[in-house]
Amino acid sequence: MEVNLVVNQKKIVREVEERTLLSDLLRDTLGLKGTHRGCDTAQCGACTVHLNGQAVKSCNVLALQVSGGTVTTIEGICEKDGALHPMQQAFRECHGLQCGFCTPGMVMSAMDLLRRKPAASEAEIREGLEGNLCRCTGYENIVKAVSLCASRAGH
Repeated sequence: MEVNLVVNQKKIVREVEERTLLSDLLRDTLGLKGTHRGCDTAQCGACTVHLNGQAVKSCNVLALQVSGGTVTTIEGICEKDGALHPMQQAFRECHGLQCGFCTPGMVMSAMDLLRRKPAASEAEIREGLEGNLCRCTGYENIVKAVSLCASRAGH
């Protein structure tokens, strides 16, 4: 079946099997490897992307379900000049990553959180990132990074 999407501001049309997950389309068909496969059960959040402006776990969505939609992956958030997105920069400055496996999903979820709650408190950040698992950092620096990004956006 045919799926039509805008992915990272580029229109794509592909033939996919009915069972193709959005995460598989992004990684295997389009080569966007920043969308990580962690659990394939929507538990870890490593596959989080923005679908029509909202964070979704792409391992839990069929590609055909989102036909006609707009998807943004971690590869699509950099500035036009190649500079890091402010959330990526905050993660870098606050050492909000270690192995980096969860980082793309964390960044995408954090961006969505601040879109909904621009002045999120530490407790709201922790709650907002609940669906994203990190096995390395203990989350402290991730929370600091999201707080830093929020504080910069407020100025």
